[in-house]
Amino acid sequence: MDRTASEVGSEPISVLASLGGLEIAALAGFVVGGASRKVPVLLDGVIAMAGALAAARLAPLSVGYMVAGHRSTEPGATAALEELDLAPLVDLELRLGEGTGAVLALPILQAAAKVLSEMATFDDAGVSSDQD
Repeated sequence: MDRTASEVGSEPISVLASLGGLEIAALAGFVVGGASRKVPVLLDGVIAMAGALAAARLAPLSVGYMVAGHRSTEPGATAALEELDLAPLVDLELRLGEGTGAVLALPILQAAAKVLSEMATFDDAGVSSDQD
């Protein structure tokens, strides 16, 4: 028997079992698994956002490991981004599918990681913070 959201309640597992498909539950598990290992997860598309919302309900700290690759033109994607309080790396009005937003966002993430891990600090570079 199909049930409506109000009949299901707000428990994440109940919502997934009653309203979500297996792919959304798998995505939620993937996001929670990444967060448990302190690995960022790049989100792409409205289905991934649905999984991320479920993950956020199951493990609220997992949101800190979510990266929104782009903002899909699907209205649900914007609603999910707002609910998760995530800003997309790119906003190109994409509606292509096949992970194209993630493919475009990945070099930005890679560059950010490289800057964080390899760029010298002022102290390392011998730059004085004193005004001459």
